[in-house]
Amino acid sequence: MRIRIVGTGRAVPAQCITTGALEEKLGLGRGALEAATGVIERYVCEAESQIDLACTAARLALEDAGLGPGDIDLIIGGCGVPYQPLPATAPLVMQRLSLADGSAAAFDVNSTCLSFLTAFETAGRMIGAGQGETALVFSSEVASRALPWRDAPEVAALFGDGAAATVLRRAGPGGGRVAASLMRTYPSAWEACGIGSGGTRFDFLKQPEEFARHSLFHMDGKELFRLTSRHFNGFVAALLERAGWTHDDVDLVVPHQASPFALAHMARQTGFVPEKLVDIAARFGNQIAASIPFALDVARRDGRVAPGMKLLFLGTSAGVSFGGMALEA
Repeated sequence: MRIRIVGTGRAVPAQCITTGALEEKLGLGRGALEAATGVIERYVCEAESQIDLACTAARLALEDAGLGPGDIDLIIGGCGVPYQPLPATAPLVMQRLSLADGSAAAFDVNSTCLSFLTAFETAGRMIGAGQGETALVFSSEVASRALPWRDAPEVAALFGDGAAATVLRRAGPGGGRVAASLMRTYPSAWEACGIGSGGTRFDFLKQPEEFARHSLFHMDGKELFRLTSRHFNGFVAALLERAGWTHDDVDLVVPHQASPFALAHMARQTGFVPEKLVDIAARFGNQIAASIPFALDVARRDGRVAPGMKLLFLGTSAGVSFGGMALEA
């Protein structure tokens, strides 16, 4: 795919909560949560909505691209958890950005923490097929709404709220391109991570207790670690082979920010030196699907991304899936 990233933007809520403050609030020993998670602070929505964050990130991405909302003809939302089950989140973002009715297509895709990559690839293929010229891809997450603070604070403290957006356009000769993309799914661990309520699995009217019991996020970290340790290195090797790249060809790895410890393990497992990784998990927590585009925007604005560089997006998601994209900037 001849696709070029022409703009990125990110947004966080106003409120930043340190792990030390959480330890005090929960009556835990000083340093206990930080030792368990590696996360120092995260941003949490209080007055802001998921749509507010998405639109702020989108406007910044458009500004970075030198474009306006009227230049967009495709909007794809890639959120692990949507604003509501129906309608999709993207049309509401389109409305809040003041795009006229019928001026663009807007819809969502969902592959949980990998939703941004799925949305990116979908947008790229649609542009390549002539179904659009300029795409806005966004991921916006309010992870703080459904965390298991009482039963598993060491899991809850991993997460933070935030949003990020990317503007994509067709690349000319010698511009950007997606060299390869790959996803592999291991449904044997489907139950290891998720939120059960909110869809059709539990009937709110007939099963209110079941609905309530499954409304919080749960995660079996040991099962996810076991599966990742067994298969992720082979997945990365297959992605690089598909792109025709070696480890040394990769200039920068932009990973899903699962946790500081998960990133350190990934670096050891895959053989990438830590200096090649964008690691912001300790400052922002796990922002679900927003974590990859958020980290990308941080890297771009820090001057770590330049034309011609080879970028590797990598991540894991509930389901369980591994996903990646090899992109020439």
